[in-house]
Amino acid sequence: MARVLLVDDEPDFVSAAVEMLRLNGHEVETAQTLALARGKLQQSVPDALLLDLMLPDGNGLELLDELTDSELKRVILITGHPGIKSHIKDLSGPSVSYLIKPIDAAELVESLRNLTDAPDSVEEAERSAAHFGYIIGEHARMHELYEQVEKVASLDTPVLVVGETGTGKELVAESIHRASGRTGEFVAVNCGSLSRELAGSELFGHEKGSFTGAVRRHLGFFKRADSGTLFLDELTEMPLELQPHFLRVLESGKVLPVGSERETTVDARIVAATNRDPEQAIEDKVLRQDLFFRLSVFPILVPPLRERRSDIPLIANHFLEQLQKGQPPRGLSSEALRRLHDYQWPGNVRELKHVVQRGFIMCDPNSPEIELPPRFESPFGAQGAKRGLAAGRSISDVERELIERTLSHFDGDKKAAAETLGISLNTLYNRLNSYQEVEPS
Repeated sequence: MARVLLVDDEPDFVSAAVEMLRLNGHEVETAQTLALARGKLQQSVPDALLLDLMLPDGNGLELLDELTDSELKRVILITGHPGIKSHIKDLSGPSVSYLIKPIDAAELVESLRNLTDAPDSVEEAERSAAHFGYIIGEHARMHELYEQVEKVASLDTPVLVVGETGTGKELVAESIHRASGRTGEFVAVNCGSLSRELAGSELFGHEKGSFTGAVRRHLGFFKRADSGTLFLDELTEMPLELQPHFLRVLESGKVLPVGSERETTVDARIVAATNRDPEQAIEDKVLRQDLFFRLSVFPILVPPLRERRSDIPLIANHFLEQLQKGQPPRGLSSEALRRLHDYQWPGNVRELKHVVQRGFIMCDPNSPEIELPPRFESPFGAQGAKRGLAAGRSISDVERELIERTLSHFDGDKKAAAETLGISLNTLYNRLNSYQEVEPS
């Protein structure tokens, strides 16, 4: 239990936050202004201060300046602007982190977790937190990515996220949505799971009676994401004949439901993603060049895990903490961390998560350390990765090798392979069928 002082002047947020924190065993007092907060802090010092930056009688940072010698264990700034992170580094005093509105209930509770073991510095507090509430990583390449997310979040510009399978492209899209302040939903759609016959209806909606089986009106994913963000994963799996309609929505901000004669305005932020080289996809005629140009106004490249190995311990321990809630704490030995560091990670962060999960499930419950499965280093060892990335090989050949090796790794289990590869089962079957078509007779 922690004693918390919540300083915020939005009644609905305060009411919901107080209820959630008290349900989780915390003792909460509130203040709507800086003046009231100063008075309460003079009476007693809480364990944690949740401080809104925009208050009726001033900026929350004014209060923070007065807390340099305070016994506060943690200060959590509440803001609607993700760029506040760049300013936190220069602040002195108690450990400082931040939450971005709208604040998820689970994230609010998590911010007070392990309060008695509060970080000793601002840098440590930042390292322990997920950026934008979703992404773990402190490598320089990741900080470049965070800056890109902050720059583009408040705009309506379409974003194209490019990265290998398992790198966390959907988390980047959710971060953009969260930092944008949009009030609508974050709607994720895997284009590889759309049936060719019904893709238009699923995306743009349809009117009742527009085709056999259309027994009621259907809004479609674009309208579901109205005032929010529509994330289109595996963009190159979208049927080619549907891509001109998608381009028109991007250009006009209107959708034409199947069976309707009237376009409907939609305000959905578009974030698309692909694990394929877009230029190669254009050459392979699975992605229209005009659509690519429209989406690539602001491309974001997500680095593979092997190019940010210093983040592996952070990510592995993050997954481990998620698994062992309510159980005796267990860690990773230096030898286990060495093995994780030396591995090539063709499946990136998603594969790392699965490795940690398997190790946690199989380990001795009485052991203070988890044992990593011996199998994860084969057949994806360093030699295999080097062979797959050899100069002169085409991307389609490397992709085929990765799919076949992943299937071998999971003993032919296509569902597990598709999940690890970050593609739909339908897409995996399509790829396998295409390989059979080009086999020599």
